[in-house]
Amino acid sequence: MRCFLVLLMLSPSMIFASSDEDAAVATVEKTFRAMTARDEPMLRSTMLPEAKLYSVRTGVDASTTQTLDEFVPRIVSSKVELLERFVGRPQVLVRGRLAQVWGEYEFWRDGKFSHCGLDTAVLFKGADGWRIATLSYTVETTGCKVH
Repeated sequence: MRCFLVLLMLSPSMIFASSDEDAAVATVEKTFRAMTARDEPMLRSTMLPEAKLYSVRTGVDASTTQTLDEFVPRIVSSKVELLERFVGRPQVLVRGRLAQVWGEYEFWRDGKFSHCGLDTAVLFKGADGWRIATLSYTVETTGCKVH
């Protein structure tokens, strides 16, 4: 009987954590969908207005930094079809209103494989749900799981 009571008491917190983990991943995946659709309002809705994006390319010593206002016009004005998706389930850490989503991804341009890498997003939870504060990613052309 005690085991049942302990499980009953833990269940809500476990469900809540899982729900937050799923919601954080869903926010990142919504970002990917917004990029594919070139949907500026949807893309902006997934990130904080002051969000920053950082990229690290294989063979390049420096990283690239972009603000949301630099990133969004580049994506929505793209003339090629873009597709980004996680390769497998990303790892997720949640503590209160802070989450980190860490997962391998693949990126396609006009239906052709372009590159892979690692996405790591830090998200904050507010009244409107999870939003990305920083998105850091590697850009790799070799050693990709899919190709």
